[in-house]
Amino acid sequence: MKSLIVIPARGGSKGIPHKNIKPLNGKPLICYSIDVARQFTSDENICVTTDDDEIIKVVEDYGLKVPFKRPDYLATDTCGSNEVIQHAYQFYEKQGRHYDAIVLLQPTSPFRKVEFLQEACALYDEGIDMVTSVKLSSCNPYYDGFEEDAEGLLKISKGDGTIERRQDAPSVWQQNGSIYVINPKSLMEKGMAHFTRIRKYAMSELYSVDIDNPFDWKVAELVINEKMLG
Repeated sequence: MKSLIVIPARGGSKGIPHKNIKPLNGKPLICYSIDVARQFTSDENICVTTDDDEIIKVVEDYGLKVPFKRPDYLATDTCGSNEVIQHAYQFYEKQGRHYDAIVLLQPTSPFRKVEFLQEACALYDEGIDMVTSVKLSSCNPYYDGFEEDAEGLLKISKGDGTIERRQDAPSVWQQNGSIYVINPKSLMEKGMAHFTRIRKYAMSELYSVDIDNPFDWKVAELVINEKMLG
């Protein structure tokens, strides 16, 4: 299976300024994703898509050629990942370079191993829309997830409310933002918001760190400094 690695890195980060290129343990954050992508495939199959000249410089100084600068209409706060990935995929299609799958790696997930990518890709086939990495949800709607009813009273979100121990509740998963193995045909025909055939790739809480704000950044530093990763 031939895969295109897409690493999206918009310049306008509000929670942490210049987050994608801010040094984490001395290395720009985006370079963690580039490193694992390079263990998985060759540079010609790795696409960093960005609108930011500073990010382009950091990536190219790291030795990876950025194939294009993302157009402004794909760099707004309202633009989603779907359009960005479609644009990158079409760029290569127009060059006559065809891929069986698209592997999306967000720079905000620095703690991946190449075997995670390999295992996630092994779960993929053309009959599904996507394989997505997940972790066990911290809130289980069968046990400690509540919704407010018309009277303003809390009711358990799922089930009949009789489960007394968390370990007796069904497992519930949430995406951790680390790995997405996407069917190009599904992406172009219906878009990620309409994917229905999705397979999970489970990861531990430790490797699921997703940096969105300064607190997450401190957690990532702690994980590195305490040498928690195997």
